[in-house]
Amino acid sequence: MLSAVPRTPLRCLCTPRRPRSSGTAGSRPPRTMAGPPGLKPLVAVGQVTSTPDKELNFAACAGLVREAAGRGACLVFLPEGFDYIGSDTAQTLSLAEGLDGDIMGRYAALARDCGVWLSLGGFHERGRDWPTTQRIYNCHALLDPTGHLVAAYRKTHLCDVELEGRVTMKESSFTNPGTEILAPVSTPAGKLGLSICYDLRFPEISLALRRAGAEILTYPSAFTVPTGSAHWEVLLRARAIESQCYVVAAAQTGKNHERRTSYGHSLVVDPWGAVVAQCREGPGLCYAEIDLEYLHRVRREIPVHGHRRPDLYGTVAAAGLAPAP
Repeated sequence: MLSAVPRTPLRCLCTPRRPRSSGTAGSRPPRTMAGPPGLKPLVAVGQVTSTPDKELNFAACAGLVREAAGRGACLVFLPEGFDYIGSDTAQTLSLAEGLDGDIMGRYAALARDCGVWLSLGGFHERGRDWPTTQRIYNCHALLDPTGHLVAAYRKTHLCDVELEGRVTMKESSFTNPGTEILAPVSTPAGKLGLSICYDLRFPEISLALRRAGAEILTYPSAFTVPTGSAHWEVLLRARAIESQCYVVAAAQTGKNHERRTSYGHSLVVDPWGAVVAQCREGPGLCYAEIDLEYLHRVRREIPVHGHRRPDLYGTVAAAGLAPAP
């Protein structure tokens, strides 16, 4: 009988601009980075309602980042479309910028001012090929506390779905797919593997990032209500369980414009598959400690990574990513 025992989940429920809650009975409250050495790193996960108004969106996101930094978070996650969500394709393309543009410059300054890492998932990026393609990239940008762009992952799986009478999306009609999976990035909270939204439905990415050394998987998202209510939590917990990683998923919530409403429920899942932090309704933040000792205990006690049978079904690996020692 294996000795791994799931910990009591800590659920940090956040509503607009309210202090962090104390969690469920018997759970440990999140601890900040302030205080004596040995405390576990704290991450903050944002939930916002982006609109086509880039100025209002930046003000809302900057407020959350400053609040999280004030509570001791070392890494703040914002969702897909944190910069804006356009009301139609023409507006989406017209508002896009390059990574060297004004919006990313302002977030770089924000990271420096607050001294935090920023995971900015789902930036509408005009790449170098914009003049010839007139198409953008869905880019997950990672900034360090100096404001330096450490990594830029471009979404590889584009969301083309049609739920009859409910949701129609064709991201590939105006977005270029990314061409590579990035190596996990070392941060104060752990080694971070970057993905975006619809990538969540493809476990191959999570397994490839786990093989390359990831300890935290990120899925900044803008799920719709029909797909979110059916699939959001179960997919995130599955990715955590199969990879034995923390999973962090910042989300859009509420009415983005007259034709779109997002599901919300930003959350953090631990390597056992327990939801340890979650936002409910409205913009706000939830917080979670990242316990890498616990992660490695889970991996020791159920060593699925070492039990794989590549002789039977091959190895899930990403081109150019070396396996972790």
